[in-house]
Amino acid sequence: MTINRSKVVIIGAGLVGSSTAFSLITQGVCDEVMVVDINKDKARGEVMDLCHCVEYLNRNVKVSEGDYKDCGDADIVVITAGAPPKPGQTRLDTLELSANIAKSIVGPVMESGFRGHFLVVSNPVDIIAHYVYKLSGLPKNQVIGTGTAMDSARLKYFLGELFNIDPRSIQGYTMGEHGDSQMCPWSHVTVGGKRIYDILEDNKEFDKVNLEEIVKRITRVGFDILEVKGTTCYGIATTAAGIIKAILNDENKIIPVSTLLEGEFGEYDVFCGVPVILNRSGVKDVVEVHLTEAEKVKFKNSVKVIREYTNKLLS
Repeated sequence: MTINRSKVVIIGAGLVGSSTAFSLITQGVCDEVMVVDINKDKARGEVMDLCHCVEYLNRNVKVSEGDYKDCGDADIVVITAGAPPKPGQTRLDTLELSANIAKSIVGPVMESGFRGHFLVVSNPVDIIAHYVYKLSGLPKNQVIGTGTAMDSARLKYFLGELFNIDPRSIQGYTMGEHGDSQMCPWSHVTVGGKRIYDILEDNKEFDKVNLEEIVKRITRVGFDILEVKGTTCYGIATTAAGIIKAILNDENKIIPVSTLLEGEFGEYDVFCGVPVILNRSGVKDVVEVHLTEAEKVKFKNSVKVIREYTNKLLS
């Protein structure tokens, strides 16, 4: 009898990579987690530490150190290695270095015989995901960026704070660039099924709420964390684990990730954050929600930013 065991390879043993491994292990998302890093000692140390979690988990997860040649039988390869922005920089400022790192990874991974899914975490994620798609030659549904998945979690958190509601009872997401130009289709944001516009209209205590200020807060909070902590890791690690879980468990779950658009929302040949259905095939379908005219303009402007930098990289 053949037993199918799920294997996830994480490339990059920094704080994001190691936190992603920890999140996968503690949630029991897969059977095996392998960590790969050019710094072998760092990868080995992280693996040794992670192995000691197993006794107190609800699932025995194999944790190992590996190399690119070991990616051939992986279900998902997660790229976390990249160039984090320094204080004062944007994610787009790290493009050249992150692209060079991605290029050094994708070739050896594909040479291993890998035919699974790439999950790109490295920033600027929309552009790097597109680059990985081009370099790998894999079908578009198998190359995914974390996109605006974490931004959408932040959106729900901030709204949960505002309304004193469990964020999981809020439906909504941000779209476009994982960066300064992202937008929120507020016409689709609901709390327990009630439109946010109606909540603001029906409750005078919220009459001074500025929704666009919430979007600005979402775009800046990562840099606020960077200034005081030096990096962000737990939020994006848990986000990546949630995406991986949706794929491995064939969940058909809707998550806003970065995927290649081919006519959806009137856009072509660009990776950006949009709501999609995730299952074992990767991106099963894009959920093409109807945007208001004002939302269409904001989304198009965000896509324009992504396309400009993508074209520079791919030209």
